[in-house]
Amino acid sequence: MELRVLRYFLAVAREESISAAAEMLHLTQPTLSRQLMELEAELGVQLLHRGKRNRGVTLTDAGMLLRRRAEEIVALAEKTEAEIQSTDELVSGDVHIGGGESDAMRLVAKAAKTLYEAYPLIRLHLYSGNADDVTERLDQGLLDFGIVIEPASVEKYHHIQLPVRDVWGLLMRRDSPLAQKETVRPEDLDGLPLLASRQTLVNNVVSGLGYDFGQLHIVATYNLVFNASLMVEEGFGYAFCLDQLVNTSGDSRLCFRPFSPRMEASLSLVWKKYAVLSKAAEKFLATMQELIHSAGT
Repeated sequence: MELRVLRYFLAVAREESISAAAEMLHLTQPTLSRQLMELEAELGVQLLHRGKRNRGVTLTDAGMLLRRRAEEIVALAEKTEAEIQSTDELVSGDVHIGGGESDAMRLVAKAAKTLYEAYPLIRLHLYSGNADDVTERLDQGLLDFGIVIEPASVEKYHHIQLPVRDVWGLLMRRDSPLAQKETVRPEDLDGLPLLASRQTLVNNVVSGLGYDFGQLHIVATYNLVFNASLMVEEGFGYAFCLDQLVNTSGDSRLCFRPFSPRMEASLSLVWKKYAVLSKAAEKFLATMQELIHSAGT
């Protein structure tokens, strides 16, 4: 498969039209159609369901799989080109960082500000996901660094523990009965309608409270805590989450209560062993190390 043809295929997938994609790519429609048919012949599968006169198209199951992989391949190729084209005289380029929703990302924000002031041509790209999402993209070379929350395994990576710890608890409405308490105890969870993030499911934080998820009344799962906070605000349930991710101050209708016994999670900055970092990535790592050292002294 040629990178050029993968870009053609992605253009058709985005436009959902061969004619519209051909116009965008400055190709004739017959030329683009031929390239796509040759790609299908090369792979031995049909990638597109073609509409009348080859105008409207949708992806087959194989096409949807190829789209996902092609996006990863093209992104990695572009990242590699940018790294190779960086000059020795001027540090520039892209740094790709993945992390879950955590207040620890403030360290990344501080590093970004410091880095921009010294090297304004460096660009940071943030990707949000749980530990599995982040480490998968790290292994694929799509990320340079990841911020992961315990108990994610970090042994196969270079890693530095961050000088912060996140606190687990429940996000709830201020007018809920539990809001009258300072902490949430294990027995308080019985029968509660609970929203749990994928991160919570992976980390299995409730095991420290003496529960299995099968014992809890999980009414929904979520990926982004902001979306979960809207459901909590509407009275749908209580959300397992980390502290300081949702505004609970002032006139907010929400509040956060930590678990008792206290459940904390450490976080680590990770990157691939034996990876050759770009100059931009090296500068980011050095900046993070300085911040971590300063915070620990």
